[in-house]
Amino acid sequence: MKQNSDSIIYDIAIIGLGPSGATLARLLSSKLKVVAIDKGNGTPQGFIKPCGGLLAPDAQKILAQLNLTLPKNILVDPQLFSVRTIDTRLKIIRHYQRFYINLDRLKFDNWLRSLISPSVDIFNESLCESIEKIESGFKLTIISNNQKSIIFAKQIVGADGANSIVRRTFFPKHKIKKYLAIQEWFTDTHAVPFYSCIFDTETTDTYAWGLSKENHFVFGGAFEIKNARKDFELLKEKMITLGFELNNPTKTEACLLLKPMGLKNFCCGEDGVFLVGESAGFISPSSFEGISYALESASLLANVFNSSTKKPLKAYKKSTRKLRKKLIIKSLKSRIIYSAFLRKVILKSGIRNISTEKIQKYK
Repeated sequence: MKQNSDSIIYDIAIIGLGPSGATLARLLSSKLKVVAIDKGNGTPQGFIKPCGGLLAPDAQKILAQLNLTLPKNILVDPQLFSVRTIDTRLKIIRHYQRFYINLDRLKFDNWLRSLISPSVDIFNESLCESIEKIESGFKLTIISNNQKSIIFAKQIVGADGANSIVRRTFFPKHKIKKYLAIQEWFTDTHAVPFYSCIFDTETTDTYAWGLSKENHFVFGGAFEIKNARKDFELLKEKMITLGFELNNPTKTEACLLLKPMGLKNFCCGEDGVFLVGESAGFISPSSFEGISYALESASLLANVFNSSTKKPLKAYKKSTRKLRKKLIIKSLKSRIIYSAFLRKVILKSGIRNISTEKIQKYK
């Protein structure tokens, strides 16, 4: 961990080094004094955000726009080209073509971090305990190895996800629907690897997923916070009866997820405070895909900072207008996907189903 002097006043402090924070740190001009604080350490023993680890086409496009190509070592077997969609109430299974890339999420995050310039001061395994607005900017209290230190910055960026301390501190009245994502890892004993999307209206009004990944099978879902664990276990029991092999998990992960459903759910920042990625509400309400929005919003904010504009927040809001409109369209899509009636119409119609069977039903 790099140490700093209390006399240093950074131009920008970034909280969180997931895809959005790492991308922002990489793209900022070397003329800016930048510090980044992250609670992970880049190892399996450190903090890892629960994630199925599928790179969606939108995220692939943003990587191409950033002139980045994925290194081979972050890819994992198998590469899956369809999703098995299951509706437990309708008892229908459909197969739809998808173009995701199956990867190791920890290695993906570490790769993005490895691209950051050495000129950026990074505090690993560090928790931002508090942020205070002061005359010269912001005072951040950081805990590392059970010791507190103080960092000063002119501007701060919250890139710390759904439970962002930056958003909670400066925008406590900003409301957005929250879910608890729970997923477990198992030794994969299925005869054929697969990726599955599961709708079960008894346990969740969103969806769940199952995914083969490098000799493991990952099963998870997004649930109402109050009864999340109970609903997760109930859904597991249902899927076991359908042939999912979900016994003896090797690890369990959980985190908050946001589901934006309107323009008021997005928050770009205010008065020297900026939010990117899921911290700003930039995450798909239909699929909970967030990497593409993390990369894009970070890139847009970096352009704003590098331009030295006198009104960075105004410029950032303007630059993210298309992104927010895209997410509003996604919210409309989510209403269709999560409507039991409309989903029934779509699944029974067989539109875009790649299975040779008319309708596959399970017993």
